[in-house]
Amino acid sequence: MANDAPVTVRKDGDIAWVTIDSPPVNATSQAVRAGLEGAVEAVKGARLAVLACAGRTFIAGGDMSEFDGPAALPHLPDVVQLIEDSEVPFLALLHGTVLGGGFEIAMGCAWRFAAPGTKFGLPEVNVGIIPGAGGTQRAPRLIGMEAAIEMACNGRMYSAEDMLTLGGVDRVEVDLEAAARAFAADLPERPVAISARACDVLSDADYAAKAAEIAKRAKGQQSPLLNLEALQWAALPFAEGQPKERARHLEMRAGAESRALRHAFFAERQVMKPMAIAGATPRDLSHVAVVGGGLMGAGIAASCLSAGLRVTLIERSAAEASAAQGRVEGLVAGALKRGKISQSQYDKQMTAFAAVDNYAAASGVDLAIEAVFEDLAVKQAVFADLAKHLSQDAILATNTSYLDPQEIFAGIPNKARCLGLHFFSPAHVMKLVEVVNTPDTDPDVLATGFQLAKRLRKIAVLSGICDGFIGNRMLSAYRREAEYLLADGALPHEVDAAMRGFGMPMGPFELQDLTGLQIAWANRKRQAETRDPAERYERIADTLCEMGRLGQRSGKGWYAYAEGSRTPERDAAVEALIVDYSADRGITRRTYTEQEICDRLLAVYANEGARIVEEGIAEDFAAVDMVKLHGYGFPRWRGGPMHYAAQVGWAAMARVMAEVAGESPGSWALADHLARALEGETE
Repeated sequence: MANDAPVTVRKDGDIAWVTIDSPPVNATSQAVRAGLEGAVEAVKGARLAVLACAGRTFIAGGDMSEFDGPAALPHLPDVVQLIEDSEVPFLALLHGTVLGGGFEIAMGCAWRFAAPGTKFGLPEVNVGIIPGAGGTQRAPRLIGMEAAIEMACNGRMYSAEDMLTLGGVDRVEVDLEAAARAFAADLPERPVAISARACDVLSDADYAAKAAEIAKRAKGQQSPLLNLEALQWAALPFAEGQPKERARHLEMRAGAESRALRHAFFAERQVMKPMAIAGATPRDLSHVAVVGGGLMGAGIAASCLSAGLRVTLIERSAAEASAAQGRVEGLVAGALKRGKISQSQYDKQMTAFAAVDNYAAASGVDLAIEAVFEDLAVKQAVFADLAKHLSQDAILATNTSYLDPQEIFAGIPNKARCLGLHFFSPAHVMKLVEVVNTPDTDPDVLATGFQLAKRLRKIAVLSGICDGFIGNRMLSAYRREAEYLLADGALPHEVDAAMRGFGMPMGPFELQDLTGLQIAWANRKRQAETRDPAERYERIADTLCEMGRLGQRSGKGWYAYAEGSRTPERDAAVEALIVDYSADRGITRRTYTEQEICDRLLAVYANEGARIVEEGIAEDFAAVDMVKLHGYGFPRWRGGPMHYAAQVGWAAMARVMAEVAGESPGSWALADHLARALEGETE
């Protein structure tokens, strides 16, 4: 074999060493598959073939860049079968991650040794498919149905130590090569091939119960259920079950769900490298200040602590600092209780944390993040105080959700060090950060924001300046159309049910009750002076706020809530108010189907997203999609509103949006992208 080939074979006495070296993760590309096919022939004459991978990991899955075209020869299931049937038995040496096709190849080997800490999984469900090279057929035979379901349906990864207990690996060894040599010196009898082993599958009753459990969690995504069905095929002879799996795999690979999930996978990586930071060098961060110790500030502080940063939290008084200290300690203690961190990690994080009531304590920080009340004057005062005590090179970041950072930073020296870092609540859980660029922000400062997000294990998306940035601007448009639907004939529970049916975790009115109606109300009042008088404005939500119906925390909002309950219940008083409102406005109410409700709200989403890109607020449609996926619960298996619109067809989306705009003159501007789609349809 050529030296630059991704698979090489080296014979050392009666051991044949087969090495895969295909950076970065040794994916099962066509070249790797062909190399392994040749290796099975090349190892002949040896007593043992040892399969290992160079670099930081064993095979971490398939090459998804190949998924959009026809499967190229040799096919992975055939390669795995060649390894399993080889006259020379294979021993797999496993380290890093052993995922998808990597685990399928490992299961084709006669034995498996793993380094401590190695992770195993069948994560194909995360990209909307089932395994295609025997994963659903061999895994139940090797580790049992329960563990196989966790892997294939729920995307769970098991450690090497777990796999040793489950029977998935034969040994856990620190020095894999030495262990392999010792093993070869006293080679045991070859075990029965995994594909030939018996398998106990679920009973009909257990299958129905498990399917119901998975469906509830999947919220419309089909691949978890299809993985469960495929696992049951392990009751068949392998020669029947494996071809069924392969056919299902190829069918799903071409389906809308897999295309959407693959779009999300690649888009997550794309948005972390915007053009605005090309060539920029992020600064080193070790000490961060957070101003404001409420839910948001405490979450940001806990997230930074988990990333190994020293954190000083600033509050207005000693009492408030003490309360903030308790909130942060509670969040870190929660991670300890759930097993996310060890006691020593907890101790280290709390040692790195201090809550204080003065700005001077943060004088040496590299970055200060403001997380106080959404009021321009309050935020300006915070940065004026920070500027007095921090170095003029220290980065200043505002967590504002709507306000213009340029106004917030007015009067601050060296505006090149200023940016927005819009975290989402709860900040220690939510994965999204909108990194807001100002006309003055230095590229290295922007790059530092992205590096921080990566360190915090979050998805960062670059945003320009507009009211609400990317996510909240789109949410405002979505809510506005939802309230138009109420005035025109729908009821809150109908709108919410339609969007849950689409795959959203909750509908727009349930979401408002959860977050509090007063937030959007305050924003509407702030926008009142600049709102276009031609824009349709419905006051139903304002009326509820004036009545003190502010959502779950007040016990009533769009819905009623029993004492101590967070379960929304239809409220006849609210529904009567809506019907009366329409009558007072002279609106003849009409009925909407669930599909009509979805179509309208999704058209508004896509239209606003397109306008945001056209205005240069977002770099591209992928950025918009990642904001909605990671900050607002848009179903990942739909790919995001822009990907969904492309799948449905932009012309179809534009027709719905044109109808929405026509029914509320002066209220909507059709994005150029949608206008062109309409023009193309009529040419």
